[in-house]
Amino acid sequence: METPEEIKKMLRDKYAGIAIESEKTSGSCGCCSSESIDYSIMSEDYSKLKGYAPEADLGLGCGLPTQHAFIRPGDTVVDMGSGAGNDCFIAARETGENGKVIGVDMTEVMVNKAKANAEKLGCKNVEFYLGEIENTPLEENSADVVVSNCVYNLAPDKSAAFQETFRILRPGGHLSISDIVTDGSLPETLLKEAEIYAGCIAGALVEDDYMSIVKQTGFSDVTIMKKRKIELPASLTDKYGVTDKFTGEEGIGIYSITVFAKKPNDIK
Repeated sequence: METPEEIKKMLRDKYAGIAIESEKTSGSCGCCSSESIDYSIMSEDYSKLKGYAPEADLGLGCGLPTQHAFIRPGDTVVDMGSGAGNDCFIAARETGENGKVIGVDMTEVMVNKAKANAEKLGCKNVEFYLGEIENTPLEENSADVVVSNCVYNLAPDKSAAFQETFRILRPGGHLSISDIVTDGSLPETLLKEAEIYAGCIAGALVEDDYMSIVKQTGFSDVTIMKKRKIELPASLTDKYGVTDKFTGEEGIGIYSITVFAKKPNDIK
């Protein structure tokens, strides 16, 4: 890939396009596919979760982070990379009217779409802000819970992203993040493809490296709550001549994990 700023511009352009296209397809996952990858191959079924709003589900996630977020009534929850608001509306149902949910996204078109969805759904306890997950407009020690769905992999500086999460969490607060990791290093031919990066794959770290960043940030009780293998379609791996990398002796694997971690109580 190119410089961090070039990566961010590519991502903003891509996700702005997805948000705009979703208006034409009534929010169906068809907007999330391209010649290179159908992003929805990583997503999970939200339809049985309370608070689910189909119009906010663009099929861009890789897990169900709110299922392991232990959200309580009255909590302040922040969704890093909130997109059209999918996880925010699930969290809002759990925080109740005395709680608050804040969505942060780097793409203005997505923020506007999320605000429109909140107005349509009548959600009074949800707010959306433009910002990068490495540098949010939120106050220090202001969140009880941080959730995110397949977003930290998009950050060129993942350490900075987790440091920002640590900053905004209150002592004793926690995160629940679904993201993509690998077992083995991805082939260079895949890493050079912008579409793969936008689909959370090219930005994926080896699992041990990902977990090390979380721990080195200062989080405690770092635990993988769920792990699921992602199967790339043969049409994609064949296109880049890397099918044998995933099926042969090298056995490279791509996984969705949901990570739980706490900010220690004694941190000020």
